[in-house]
Amino acid sequence: MLLLPVFIAGSAVIVYVSRASLLAPRSHGFYRFFAWETILALTVLNLDHWFYHPFAWHQLISWFLLIVSLFLVIHAAHLLKQMGRQNTQRDDAPMLEFEKTTTIVTAGAYRYIRHPLYSSLFFLAWGVAFKVPSWLSGLLAVVATLFLVATARAEEAEDIHFFGPAYQEYMKKTRMFIPFLF
Repeated sequence: MLLLPVFIAGSAVIVYVSRASLLAPRSHGFYRFFAWETILALTVLNLDHWFYHPFAWHQLISWFLLIVSLFLVIHAAHLLKQMGRQNTQRDDAPMLEFEKTTTIVTAGAYRYIRHPLYSSLFFLAWGVAFKVPSWLSGLLAVVATLFLVATARAEEAEDIHFFGPAYQEYMKKTRMFIPFLF
């Protein structure tokens, strides 16, 4: 019965990281907070079954999605740090420090998708949902996906405001989360 304390502790961390965004309901971070909370709930819900029947079809799908998620978060964070030209003076929305980029990154995964970090959360949510396929896991994964779409759309509005027509052109050439599809 450690699940409730795990959820409370995880939520406390998410609230702390999101504290500025929670005061700005139109910012991308506001919606991201709810995506993170939903993914945390999904993870805690399925935690007891993480390694149960490791070679079942749903576990294999889960591990594939989780590996894609891990690759994307590492790859995208590296590219943002390397090419994004962070500037802590950028203050157009409540942002985490690494998000304050002044250059549109178009290399690597960013060449095909605009939001590889949110895409990694998308794959994380669905990977965790496949740990224990159920209507509740599916519902939570759908809710997380909807919050991630809202997050991406809010961030795109912020990026259009900051980068202007260059970002709109970038949007025409890329997908939101999955190359060539979505």
